[in-house]
Amino acid sequence: MDRSTNSLIEQMADELEPVRPLKIRDGILLVVAAVAVTVLGVAFGPGLWSGLLSGKASMFFVVTNGLLLILGCAAASSVIQMANPRVGNQHDGPRWASLMVAVLPAAAFLALLGHEHPMGPLTDTHGLKCFASAMLASTITAVALFLWLRRGAPVAPATAGLHLGIAATALGSAAYGLACPLDGAIHLGLWHVAPVLLGALLGRYLLPALLRW
Repeated sequence: MDRSTNSLIEQMADELEPVRPLKIRDGILLVVAAVAVTVLGVAFGPGLWSGLLSGKASMFFVVTNGLLLILGCAAASSVIQMANPRVGNQHDGPRWASLMVAVLPAAAFLALLGHEHPMGPLTDTHGLKCFASAMLASTITAVALFLWLRRGAPVAPATAGLHLGIAATALGSAAYGLACPLDGAIHLGLWHVAPVLLGALLGRYLLPALLRW
């Protein structure tokens, strides 16, 4: 029996191949590179909004894109850690950051109550363009995080997919937001946050099957 067990262990050991360990630093650099490429794409595509550097941007513009950036970083950090699970890992950052960002659409809907044409901003063609462009700007970061998770061993695919979707769309929306000249509370609170909601749903329900190992 011992001889059989030893031979089985030796056979299994012969089939093992060394794997390069995942380092948190490499994951961070991967996300930074993905976001940098996205910002460059925005700069050479639609172009960065001149009002950003000339001081014309409203406070709500800065707050919205700042909160989206914080949310994206928190969710991306969670995804990077999930690829290399360990006991004691905490993933509460995206939850609290999401609650902060949720204030933006809530404020937008409250502003709509006193709007002369409350349904107008909901059918705004420029808003739809921002929504679609933000989703497109999310693809590079989404692919980068997905490949990172595929290299690792996420033990909670549903949560990993949820955080991946949030991270990619929050960072993508913040990147494209640098090109959007509309800095009103309603426009930013609705159309620049909506991609995060869709990204969360897509990540939660479409990605888990692709992340299981």
